[in-house]
Amino acid sequence: MIRNAMLALALGCSAIALTACNTVRGVGQDLESVADAGEEAIN
Repeated sequence: MIRNAMLALALGCSAIALTACNTVRGVGQDLESVADAGEEAIN
């Protein structure tokens, strides 16, 4: 019983961590594209 609960907790934490990584990566890509667009507008 405890083993199943620990497994469920570990899977839940892994899913949250993977989702957060994708979100941070997406924000980084968005900021990079905004910076590129700003640089092109200046030039």
